[in-house]
Amino acid sequence: MRVSRLMLVTLRDDPAEAEISSHKLLLRAGYIRRVASGIYAYLPLLWRVLQKISAIVREEMNATGALETLLPQLQPADLWERSGRWAGYTAGEGIMFHLDDRQGRQLGLGPTHEEVITALAADLLRSYRQLPVTLYQIQTKFRDEIRPRFGLMRGREFIMKDAYSFHGDEASLQETYAAMDGAYRRIFRRCGLRAVAVEADSGAIGGSASQEFMVTAEAGEDLILASPDGRYAANQERAVSLPPDPVPLPAGPATALDTPAKSSIEALATAHGLDPSQIVKVLLLLARFADGSVQPLLVSLRGDQQLNEVKLSNAVAARAPQGAGAVLEIAPLDAERCRDWRLDLDLSAIPFGYIGPDLSDGLLTHAGSGLRRSFLRLADPTAAELPRFVCGANAPDRHRLGVSWSDLGETPQVLDLRAAQPGDRCRHDPSQILEAARGIEVGHIFQLGRKYSDALEATFTNDAGFDEALWMGCYGIGVSRLAQAAVEQNHDGDGMRWPVAIAPFEVIVVIANVQESSQRELAEQLYGQLLDAGIEVLLDDRSERAGVKFKDADLIGIPWRLVVGRGAATGQVELVRRADGEKADRPAEAVVAELVERIRQERSGVEFGV
Repeated sequence: MRVSRLMLVTLRDDPAEAEISSHKLLLRAGYIRRVASGIYAYLPLLWRVLQKISAIVREEMNATGALETLLPQLQPADLWERSGRWAGYTAGEGIMFHLDDRQGRQLGLGPTHEEVITALAADLLRSYRQLPVTLYQIQTKFRDEIRPRFGLMRGREFIMKDAYSFHGDEASLQETYAAMDGAYRRIFRRCGLRAVAVEADSGAIGGSASQEFMVTAEAGEDLILASPDGRYAANQERAVSLPPDPVPLPAGPATALDTPAKSSIEALATAHGLDPSQIVKVLLLLARFADGSVQPLLVSLRGDQQLNEVKLSNAVAARAPQGAGAVLEIAPLDAERCRDWRLDLDLSAIPFGYIGPDLSDGLLTHAGSGLRRSFLRLADPTAAELPRFVCGANAPDRHRLGVSWSDLGETPQVLDLRAAQPGDRCRHDPSQILEAARGIEVGHIFQLGRKYSDALEATFTNDAGFDEALWMGCYGIGVSRLAQAAVEQNHDGDGMRWPVAIAPFEVIVVIANVQESSQRELAEQLYGQLLDAGIEVLLDDRSERAGVKFKDADLIGIPWRLVVGRGAATGQVELVRRADGEKADRPAEAVVAELVERIRQERSGVEFGV
């Protein structure tokens, strides 16, 4: 390919819309162009990258025995209603693009395909003799992101590989899950990425177990907490740890404490010489379900700890009344929420800032329809295990000092609700301290169990002749996100540094001065030899100044640069490795063989110097 025919337009300045390095570079180097918020055109250079990533994914998926298919992007609402996810994905999280067709039937553009694939399995998989089976696809997905950002990292349209496996028992599911884990590790390694597998929350997909694959990068949206010994790593949404030990309260009877205008943990602790770990803070929240009902929550944590909203949402969902549907939102109880959710609740009777775990259910008696009449009371172990503590007295400007849970007469349900933090001790080894790193999620695998097969009645006949629900797994890779993650992990101040395996081209031949016939002729000769040798090569034959070409070559990040300049008259060329900028003069007659060997070894993962 010749640069003069590539439709290459590079930018010297960072686009105003771009916030992180990879987004800036992809725009500047002519890999993508923004069409609308969160919607990008993949230009020829990036399309070559995406094709290479897809080829690696296909090879590894096929090696596991998975079968490639292509599922419809337009999906009927009734399938999602049967799984209970339609309201959550439209009215709740609101990430599904949805529409009505000319007959008034509701449809959605697929952000994922569990419902469609399970419905197909219900029709096609009838006997245990057909199992296990895994199907996968690589196609465009759609998510109506509230705030599209970072280019391909969080867009409204993206390319994804998703696979779904079906099994006759849990042991078979776990076997395929392990095989996918291995395949994913090989995919990211072959793509030249440093990725770490972490425990993860299953989120809206659901299931009993899941694992994310994170590309470590400073611009990552996710916080990874890991132990130095390498035995534990988790997304902060899922992470667990040992909290710091609390400071014991001095012995003494329970007493009332006047605390005017001391409604925050910090103000209360400062004014009365308390440590935040001696205080139980109580959060008053509302959980709204798909059926329109609202559950009031009282959540108790130790004063020095922070709430993990994902853990709370999972806990509330697990305790939802039958028929309530998905948890659409959890938010503080305030005037705005009462107005938006049409709740008739007298907020003046609630002593905000002074609430205790034993706040009376009587406050909810006249709340009107839609709001449940009793609090769901939950407590994190950091609060529940305090023998004596300080908490609100359920009256303005008043707290209680030295009370115990038995004094309060209320026993909340105890479960892990705190957010693990860097610096916490590890559960598997308290001598290990959690360390933090930023990560970009590029893959996620799930053991779904029977969540979808139960909902969509996808059954098979087992070897005993009885019908039972299929066991399922789900395995996703963000193909377009992976491409940008590779840039985020491999760039410098001059531009991108693509790993050879996914680079749009492996070599760029730069003619320093196209007006010089000796340079032009030698460059054409080397270009032809490299093509004949099976090397993906780009020839910069433009009539630009040499400096412009060198800057563009660095910007677009081709792994190897072959410069044909003044040395052409004596048969000398310059070989430059983009990864580290190493340069060396080489005889033109030998450079092609050398490059072919080096690229062959780089394709197989071998590294060496110039």
